[in-house]
Amino acid sequence: MRRIHHFNPIVLLSCLFFLLTASATAQQQPAKPGPGKIFQDLKRLNILGNVLYLAAHPDDENTTLIAYMANQKLYHTGYLSLTRGDGGQNLIGPEIREKLGIIRTQELLQARRTDGGYQYFTRANDFGFSKNPEEVFSIWDKEKLLADVVWVIRNFKPDVIITRFPKDSRAGHGQHSASSILAEDAFVAAADPKRFPEQLKYIQPWQAKRLVWNISSWAFKDPAAFEKIAGGLLKVDVGVFNPLLGKSYGEISAESRSMHKSQGFGSTGSRGSTFDYFEHTLGPAAKKDLFEDINTTWSRVPNSTKVEAAIGKAISSFNSADPSAIVPSLLTARTELQKLPDSYWKQRKLEELQEVIKAATGLYLEATSTAFSVIPGGKLNVQMELINRSAIAVKLNSILFPYQNRDSVLNVPLLNSAGKRYQKTLTVPGNLAFSQPYWLQKSDTLGMFDIKKQTDVGLPENNPAAEVRLNLNIGGQAFQYTVPVVYKHNDPVNGELYQPLSVSPPVYANIAEHVYMFNDQRPKQVSVFVRAGKANIKGSVSLKLPEGWKVEPASASFQIEKDKAEETIQFEVSPPEHADIADIQAIVSLDNQTYNKGISFISYQHIPEQVLFPLAAAKAVKLDLNIKGKRIGYLMGAGDEVPRSLQQIGYEVTLLKDADVNQENLQKYNTIIVGVRAYNTLDRINFYHDHLMNYVKKGGNVIVQYNTNSGLKTNPGPFPMKLSTDRVTVEGAEVRVLLPDHPAFQTPNKITKADFDGWVQERGLYFPSEWDKEYQALISINDPGESPKNSSILVARYGKGNFVYTGISWFRQLPAGVPGAYRLFTNLISLGQ
Repeated sequence: MRRIHHFNPIVLLSCLFFLLTASATAQQQPAKPGPGKIFQDLKRLNILGNVLYLAAHPDDENTTLIAYMANQKLYHTGYLSLTRGDGGQNLIGPEIREKLGIIRTQELLQARRTDGGYQYFTRANDFGFSKNPEEVFSIWDKEKLLADVVWVIRNFKPDVIITRFPKDSRAGHGQHSASSILAEDAFVAAADPKRFPEQLKYIQPWQAKRLVWNISSWAFKDPAAFEKIAGGLLKVDVGVFNPLLGKSYGEISAESRSMHKSQGFGSTGSRGSTFDYFEHTLGPAAKKDLFEDINTTWSRVPNSTKVEAAIGKAISSFNSADPSAIVPSLLTARTELQKLPDSYWKQRKLEELQEVIKAATGLYLEATSTAFSVIPGGKLNVQMELINRSAIAVKLNSILFPYQNRDSVLNVPLLNSAGKRYQKTLTVPGNLAFSQPYWLQKSDTLGMFDIKKQTDVGLPENNPAAEVRLNLNIGGQAFQYTVPVVYKHNDPVNGELYQPLSVSPPVYANIAEHVYMFNDQRPKQVSVFVRAGKANIKGSVSLKLPEGWKVEPASASFQIEKDKAEETIQFEVSPPEHADIADIQAIVSLDNQTYNKGISFISYQHIPEQVLFPLAAAKAVKLDLNIKGKRIGYLMGAGDEVPRSLQQIGYEVTLLKDADVNQENLQKYNTIIVGVRAYNTLDRINFYHDHLMNYVKKGGNVIVQYNTNSGLKTNPGPFPMKLSTDRVTVEGAEVRVLLPDHPAFQTPNKITKADFDGWVQERGLYFPSEWDKEYQALISINDPGESPKNSSILVARYGKGNFVYTGISWFRQLPAGVPGAYRLFTNLISLGQ
């Protein structure tokens, strides 16, 4: 058995960070590497170099370079993204903010599984687009973020750090610039024991050799300007073909980048030479190679010649038809490595050796649960499958199942292709915390997540809720493998699916809507879906509301016999007479305990299903609102929750399908609303556009929400306009009404300055930079210090009807229950009614 209790505690804790990160990025099906991948990982054993790529967001990373560094140069390659992309838009569904951050986290993990890198984060909350680093650091706590970057550097120990962006305005986004500012500061601070000394009980200072900028022509307005300096830059051909993987790094990069589906970054692979360029930032400058003057051989570890020789023998004798033939040489390397003094590289290579030996023997280790969740104090059924698919002598000495103090001693040989299965029913500790992404366990601020534990910082996701520890003997040596318990099930269409095991409450309460809008004194029905986390539960549920709001009944009982079954409880909530914003919270009483969590699933085919337990809460808004023309046809674009928001205030909303977009059908509706980015994402938008414009010409009202200037399939209006990247990111930016007498500000609701208070994240985005004289600009807004942006709402008469193009971020404001946004949007819907 591998003995770790003799290790230096600082070294051990630093290495544990890597182990936990590696396990956290593999909470799917067990890897099944082929001989090409095994041989590549075998060669990696003789490479001792680390490189860390650093940028601001998911999708900022250079996947070609990461694939090249991880698979061609065989360096331990990581990507540190400051944020999880919570503030962006979502092209595949309605999730925004925290849920979008979870999706993008998983997309990054899938990307790293594809390109061979490792993934890390800081506690930065992506608050949305920013225009300069000064704005960024007024929202982000720079010192805390610097501590996070230093923490990852000290753990990862990169020889080379690569940034994606410059520090100046060429970065195009304030958070981009901030990432490079932090990288430069951290390059120095990570080596200084006086900086963040509280980290030193876990890790040691680390000085990277050099910091470079991965410069590209996109940072120059004039490509010729880049060409003038390119000859003096370090350049690397990253378009190499890898015969072991059967792909070029351009092809691997495209597969990796295509995992960013919520961003719409599906990519086409490239073949042939592709050059990346690097500009020196800090440390000794490199002229020909990024790892110039950096020792990446075993000679950086004293007395390791025997280790290197044994690995070299395994490499020279590798047989793709029988990878297990190299195991004796690898066991020799392992024996020699264990004799060396404790160090980072000793622990790192022991772990790599362990994985290569596992792969070479075809050793398959899987621990699965029969349910996707367990409850504290409940039962967990674990099924363990082990199979040795080689002639190497392997014996299972013992198994330590989750939540047990003693191993189950077995001493069972694992013969070639003769699998073993073990099943155990375990009692889950009653004090086990519910599974919630660690960065969401405490209330966040606009700029920062509040993370409880220092050792969680940097990790992409939670460590597994349960693990099985296996003590094996392989070729006469003791090994210990830790296998996460995952939920596995078979889907009739997609086959075998995996997802992380969750620890859940015994009962969940989901409130039907996120926001309830009251525009008169009539009560609204609030449905609470009570779902059982275990069989045979009996209790009561009530709604907690502030003074002035009324709810009937005060509480209601429920009784649910089957696990995962659900019962619906109906309440009537009445608002106060005055305008007000309130929080509704569902409280469940069960077994003399109270619970206030719901359950939420994020399900997309390209990532493991994510299960969350958010607060069982909703927002209630009493506002002064009148509406006209109740029938709305909604043509969904990239996905948003605006239709549900409009239903909340009394509109009859129909989601239009392809067959619905024709002249006869469109005439049924008072207004047609086109969802966000429809002119970017809908294949048949050219066909729809003609029908929409004819509908306007005959007296209809069409509202088109924002689109991006990139990938626009056709002009979205009846008259020419040119979209830009202009946006207003300060949600409280002054709004100046240009045409105060326009019906959009007069009927059916009188719009005042107060209606622009309390908005969230931003005012709007991708405003037109040019527009035809037929359009009327209704409001003027701008971020501090910038020129006025007058095109966030453009209205044109076309024939007998009205056309509205608006870059206002209604997709954020309406689901967030912003009263003034409802009043103004209602007026736009009412044009011509």
